[in-house]
Amino acid sequence: MKYTIPIAVISFIIGLVIAVITALIKTSKPRGNAVVKGLWQLLKAIFSFYVWLFRSTPLIVQLFIVFYGLPNVGLQLNAWTAGICTFSLNTGAYASETIRAAISSIPRSQWEAAYSIGMTYQQVLFKIIFPQAFRIAIPPLSNSFIGLVKDTSLASTITIADMFLVSQQIASHNYQPLLMYSIVAAVYAIFCSLLTILQYYMEKRLSRYITAEGE
Repeated sequence: MKYTIPIAVISFIIGLVIAVITALIKTSKPRGNAVVKGLWQLLKAIFSFYVWLFRSTPLIVQLFIVFYGLPNVGLQLNAWTAGICTFSLNTGAYASETIRAAISSIPRSQWEAAYSIGMTYQQVLFKIIFPQAFRIAIPPLSNSFIGLVKDTSLASTITIADMFLVSQQIASHNYQPLLMYSIVAAVYAIFCSLLTILQYYMEKRLSRYITAEGE
């Protein structure tokens, strides 16, 4: 657990930062001359390619490329760093689409109304758009985190001693693979169930003002 949980938490936090940056770049419309707009379109194309690449390839293949493939081009990463980088980039690609959709769901009229009273882009984003988008994005982002916790079992393929790798090692000594893998499945099920309960209470708390308004 000392590897499984930290990998999931650290990767999700980094992935969330990547996701927010990616979503903002893909949804923002820069103001300026043609050069600025052209550079922004190039940046948007780069981030769109990144999202497409990580959403279109299996996670285990990404892990193998980063850990086993990059040393061939002179970039050597230890297992922990390779795992964190890969899980973070993969999570960021999927979560960016969630956040982008949440931001896009906020009516454009709210941006225009905020600009009309003199608010800056940053003020509109952090005081009006993000609070609403965050509530909308919580369910799918929670599902992404729960999925990431389970996906960390793939870290065993690049020699990280997570729960699954340890269970394999024990099973090779006591010759009881059914027992060991069942124990690992039970641990994952318990942990993910706790996260699901936490997700439920977060959704309920963030939606309390909507419920109150409806009543």
